[in-house]
This record gives sequence, C-alpha cells and structure tokens, in this order.
Amino acid sequence: MAIFSKTGEHRFTVDVYQNAHLPEGGREVNAIVTVTATGGGTMAEAPLVSPAVPRQSPSSYELRAPGPDAAVVIMVDCSGSMDYPPAKMRNARAATAAAIDTLRDGVAFAVVAGTHQAQEAYPGGGRLAVAGATTRQQAKEALRKLTPGGGTAIGTWLRLAAGLLESSEAPIRHGILLTDGRNEHEEPDALRASLEYCAGRFTCDARGVGTDWEVKEVTGIASALLGTADIVADPAGLAADFTRMMETAMGKEVADVALRLWTPQGAEVAFLKQVAPSLETLTERRVDAGPRIGDYPTGSWGDESRDYHLCVRVPAAGVGEEMLAARVSLVLPAPDGSSPRVLAQGLVRAIWTDDLAASTSINAQVAHYTGQAELARYIQEGLDLRRSGDLDGATAKLGRAVQLASRSGNEDTAKLLAKVVDVVDAATGTVRLKAKVTAEAQMTLETRSTKTVRVKK
Repeated sequence: MAIFSKTGEHRFTVDVYQNAHLPEGGREVNAIVTVTATGGGTMAEAPLVSPAVPRQSPSSYELRAPGPDAAVVIMVDCSGSMDYPPAKMRNARAATAAAIDTLRDGVAFAVVAGTHQAQEAYPGGGRLAVAGATTRQQAKEALRKLTPGGGTAIGTWLRLAAGLLESSEAPIRHGILLTDGRNEHEEPDALRASLEYCAGRFTCDARGVGTDWEVKEVTGIASALLGTADIVADPAGLAADFTRMMETAMGKEVADVALRLWTPQGAEVAFLKQVAPSLETLTERRVDAGPRIGDYPTGSWGDESRDYHLCVRVPAAGVGEEMLAARVSLVLPAPDGSSPRVLAQGLVRAIWTDDLAASTSINAQVAHYTGQAELARYIQEGLDLRRSGDLDGATAKLGRAVQLASRSGNEDTAKLLAKVVDVVDAATGTVRLKAKVTAEAQMTLETRSTKTVRVKK
C-alpha cells in the first residue's frame, strides 16, 4: 500500500524468512520478518498524515494534515554537574543550537531545561514555536541563558515534553534528551511511571555525555520510548551527534505504525523482538486488537528497513499436515477510529515432515539474529560480573562474546570488546581481562551492545 507523505509516496513491504518444516509433533516456529519503508523524497510539497482520503486505487490513501508535520522537544540537562567541567554546558548549548538549525521550516519545537524540576527554556507559556529564521534565533538567544544548577529528575523533563508535544497536532512527535548524571533526585518508580505515561505519546532519543551517568537509565529511556541511546564521552562531539539525531528525526514521515500479529486457534506468540538495527524486546508491549490479534508498536518510519524475530508456538500435528502459523501485518491507525489501514502483509507457515534434514535445518537469518541476541546477553552479563568482582565469570562471558562477534562479522562490537579484554584467540573465545579499563570503554561497550549487523539475505 502507498502512503503519500510530506516528501513523497511511501511504500511498505513485509518479507518473511523461515524454515517452515517441523518434525512430527514439533510446536515452535521461528521467522525473521523484514519490514522496509521506501519512497520518500519525491513530493516536497505534499503534507503528512490524517485523515485518510481514498485515491484512485482502494489500496492507496492520501494522508493530509493541517499545521506542522512534526514536533520536537529538546531536553537539556542543566543540573549542577554540567558545570564540571564547564565545557559540558557550553557544548550542550552549542549542540542544541546545531539541532535547532537542522529543523525544517514549519516544524514545531521547544527547549526544556532539566534539573530537579523541568522548566520551559523556549518558547515558554506551555506552547511550541514554529521553526523559522526568527524563532531559531530567539531559541539560540534563550540557550545562552541556560546555566547549570540543581539536581536531576528526568521523569519531570519527560512529562513536560509530553505535555508540550500533545499541544501539537503534528503526527511525528519526537524528543531528544541529554543527561550527564544519574537520576538522583527522583525515585526509580517515579521515572518508570513517567516512561509508562510517555510511551506511545512520543519517541525519544537519549544521550549520556561524559561518564558519570547510568547506562541502564539512559538505555531504558530510549527503549521505553522507541528511540536510540548512545554515549558522547567527549562533550566536543555533542554538536555532531545532535545534528545527526535531528536529521534522522526530520526523516521520519509515517507515525504510529504497528506490527500486527494474527495467530490461529491454539497458537500463541512466544516472543517478538526487533533484531536489527538494534535489539529490542517487544513481547510485553502487545496491545490486544481482537480475537487472537495483537498490535506491537514500532514508532515512526522514514526510508529504512528493520528486522524482527518472531517465535510462535503452534498445536502439535502429524507428518504431512500444514497450517498458517501467523499472519504478520503492518498497520496504521485510522484517524477517525475506523479499522486501521494495512500497509503490508506476510505469512508464517508450519509444515510437519519426517525429513530429518528439512526439519533440523535452521534458517540462516534466524540463526544469525539468535547469535546477535546471544552476543548482547553475554556482553551485559560479562560486564555485570566484572563490576561485581567475579573476574573468572566475566572472562568466560566476554570470551564467548568475542567468539560470537567474530563469527557474525560484528566488527564494531569486536573493536569495543578489544578495549575491555585482550583477545588471544577470537575463534575460540580465549581472552584475558585487561587490568585497567577506562569508564568510557566499558560504558561504550555496554551502551552499544544491542547494536546488530544485518544478515545478508
């Protein structure tokens, strides 16, 4: 199906890669589902999203909306620690200015100053500004007034951002959050509650600057809000990173896309994970959409491709029997509350056979991403063991991670692992823990452990 957005005609495809053959009585079906969005950038004057108006073909819709097509809130940590060293605050201001310069004209935006409370740095009054030459200049003047002081309560920043974004009718709603420290002035339950409140209201990229922040907090924010997380150890790198993030945000053109799974009577979804370009478990985010139907959020899309690992448990059957194990659809909610539009669809099958070679063969895509998930798990477990003082356990886990990174061709992760361990033999996973490891090296490995490499199809 085609969607006409601000920059062109977007088309979605769903491709399924699997070994459909199961042994007699087998119940577990695994498949890699590749979702691809293509076609933006050809109709620069066409507006984006809702309500749906049928075009010439019943399978195509033009989506129109008044007002801005996107809204963005940048949340800047202004706590006291941003003054140590002063370059952090100075570079944070410069990075936010660079991101504002990257906004398209007409995009709604605001800047939030975050401490132990959230304050509107620009434009104020509980509203969003509209990007243009004048408002960009005003925003950058407001940034010069940001000074560090106070504590850190990230949940309050997120809730203020949610309120500002909800004041806009823009279909694409995005946040960028920068912090340099731990969320010390807010209980963990309060942050979790804020993330639950914000989930589905906007997406958010999160960045940690320096090395005094908590990796699991920052990655948890990005995970809950379907964004990206990364470390910017040197504050001088903030402007380039913020520019890239904003460019990516400006490339998102279709919002609130869901992966819909239908399973037949007696079958159930064991798990659904995004496995490329990064690992993200979606199983617990299911929203029931009808009998044996569940929707899983995927956020906003530009021109991109993502892979998902689906595992379905089906009723056992005998040799020669065949069934549809799952129907995978990409759907877009209708603005008037009617049935969602199906953008693309794929089928997952199960065939029972007594051919041992057929039933025991593991699909190459499934095997690759199973290994990538295993790689991320071993890195996390190894780093946790290293922090707890179990050096033998950490060596074993990180050695296995080195082996998996080598086998799968994940060169970026292999390079990060080599900053934490001395690799004796990558093929066998033989390593020695480095005696001294910088905080930057360890935090970078942990933060980027869920980034995967695509399998060649």
